[in-house]
Amino acid sequence: MNYKEEKITIGDIADALGISKTTVSRAISGKGRIGSETVQRVQEYIKEHDYRPNPLAKGLANARTYNLAWVMPGDSEVTDLPFFQRCMIGISEAASERDYDVIMSLVYDDDMASLVRIVKNHKVDGVILGRTLVKDERIEYLKSQGIPFVAIGSCSYDNVIQVDNDHLKACSEFTGALVLKGLKNLSLIGGMSTHMVNQSRKRGFEEGLETNKLAVEKKNIYMDCISDSAINRAVEDVLKKNIDCIVCMDDRICSQVLEHLRNLRIEMPADIKVASMYNSVLLDNVVPAITAINYDPKELGYEACKVILNKISGEEVALKTLMGYNILMRGSTN
Repeated sequence: MNYKEEKITIGDIADALGISKTTVSRAISGKGRIGSETVQRVQEYIKEHDYRPNPLAKGLANARTYNLAWVMPGDSEVTDLPFFQRCMIGISEAASERDYDVIMSLVYDDDMASLVRIVKNHKVDGVILGRTLVKDERIEYLKSQGIPFVAIGSCSYDNVIQVDNDHLKACSEFTGALVLKGLKNLSLIGGMSTHMVNQSRKRGFEEGLETNKLAVEKKNIYMDCISDSAINRAVEDVLKKNIDCIVCMDDRICSQVLEHLRNLRIEMPADIKVASMYNSVLLDNVVPAITAINYDPKELGYEACKVILNKISGEEVALKTLMGYNILMRGSTN
């Protein structure tokens, strides 16, 4: 039996049971005054024939599209993709549980045309932002349009629903754990300072030093290391100093740091220790294993989707939800 033959409508149910389509609709939705016996007849027929409401009709009845937009940074590095893919799996699972579909939109830091088009054409009921910036035009636009949205990541804007890993606390604790291992002279190599996650990790690093009565040496913090050459220059500068450990802000930076150390014939951890503020599959095969902070992107995406769907349904939701983490102390800092 093909799909067309299997599909039944509210009209088919009404004809089969000898009642009106309005009565069938009320029995399904639970709205309106209708006898319990009729409700039971409709429900039994639905169960027997595996009836599923037409998504378009359901959306029109509830003034919803039953779609969400997943806004992924279009300028992501290939090495960023595992994080966003895992987030998307979590989002898709949570959306499916509530009969929602997910539309993916690639948005660049300087071009949000696709997001504007989706919102203007009323294609979605809500939006999940995959990255937050210090000055974020996407957040400003979504706030101006009044559409429900949630940011995966923190931001400084008022009244924005945020679901994030607790980067500040995690990186502070992580830095403190390195200091307690006897690593007193630490250097941080970080990415774009316009990204909120990098700002949080930097503050966590500084707080971890200060909590352990160590001075924050600005000269040992290298931000905006975007290209491989910029990371390599930072590594070479670090090696001229009395640094115990290079703390990398993410897995991509860590991978390049390790490659450059190998090219320079610098042994890790014998000559210098290395740690990463983000663990991923990129670091899985490194020997010795890299000391890192472990987050669960799938759980992050799942929670963000659950929050936005609760918001769309009119429920009260927390303005900020912080997810957990694990600190993995491994051989790279021994």
